[in-house]
Amino acid sequence: MRISQRGQVDPFIVMDVMEQARAAESAGRDIVHMEVGQPGTPAPEGARRALQEAMAAGPMGYTVALGLPALRARIARHYGETYGVDLDPARVVVTAGASAGFVLAFTALFEAGERVALGLPGYPSYRHILSALSLVPVGIETRMETRFQPVPDEIPEDVAGLILASPGNPAGTMLGKPELGALVEASAERDIAVISDEIYHGIDYERRPVSALELTDDTYVINSFSKYFSMTGWRVGWMVVPSDHVRVVERLAQNMFICPSHASQVAALAAFDCGDELQRNLAVYAANRQAMIEGLAAAGFASFAPPDGAFYVYADVSDLTDDAVTLSAEILERAGVAVTPGLDFDPVRGARMLRFSYAGSTSEIAEGLARLKRWRETR
Repeated sequence: MRISQRGQVDPFIVMDVMEQARAAESAGRDIVHMEVGQPGTPAPEGARRALQEAMAAGPMGYTVALGLPALRARIARHYGETYGVDLDPARVVVTAGASAGFVLAFTALFEAGERVALGLPGYPSYRHILSALSLVPVGIETRMETRFQPVPDEIPEDVAGLILASPGNPAGTMLGKPELGALVEASAERDIAVISDEIYHGIDYERRPVSALELTDDTYVINSFSKYFSMTGWRVGWMVVPSDHVRVVERLAQNMFICPSHASQVAALAAFDCGDELQRNLAVYAANRQAMIEGLAAAGFASFAPPDGAFYVYADVSDLTDDAVTLSAEILERAGVAVTPGLDFDPVRGARMLRFSYAGSTSEIAEGLARLKRWRETR
């Protein structure tokens, strides 16, 4: 049977690393996971309890395509509480995770064949989803000197869109308000649609991330309950779109997804009232971040931009290799630590980079750093 060319996207390499680590564990080995970009904590207790109560009360059926009205209103309230933004709940779209948000955004905004710019290194699924939708991803090669974030002068010619991520994956760096504002302004002057990926908001350490909604209403903002709210497997997120785009997105959502999971939406609504538990999780990430910054340097991985948010460090390993895939396999085999090759995030320069995740427990991070140090000393 025939298969489309646009379906020939590259693999998500971190998933391959996870499978290799799982196979090693099945063979009886103890593996420290620094490859996986998900919290090691469960969904908040209050969210789980709310779902139990809702399931006992009656069946979980379809919701409206844009999501439960109560959840949309609570998300809008969150923007007022966190960013001082007065947001109309009608502009909020609940999605089946941030991934569905990207599919909806790219489909609503762009025609087949149009070019969409994004920073490299960056989340690989941006490129892969764009390609699968017959769009053309255009990479912006960012630098450690600009903390792996694009600047206005680097926005390519003839692009219809620009994807920004702050804090970003894999480097965890953020755009300040002046820097984000300059990118938004430059894009508006050229009629470039801005999609702001804000899924790591809430996981920040020394300063709060800036939402694109603080600067303009003419943007798509995508967020998720996966990271700060510790609900990766629940597959529920949201997006905020301009008022005149709501009906376009609604029609797409009706046909592509019908609606997000009713059960996950119930839990997500309750998660907003679990601030104390979520802040305890954040304190663990903060401790892990400090341990990672110090421990990687002690283990010989000293070239990286310290992260402002998220739970990753993106390190230059060009002194060790120009083949990060082989190096990550060696680290897994000899040190028992799973790490992600940078090729996931940058198809060319990523061959000399590794991403280390510190989303796990503090004890696990400490053990992983000790193993890396021993491996480096005996290599």
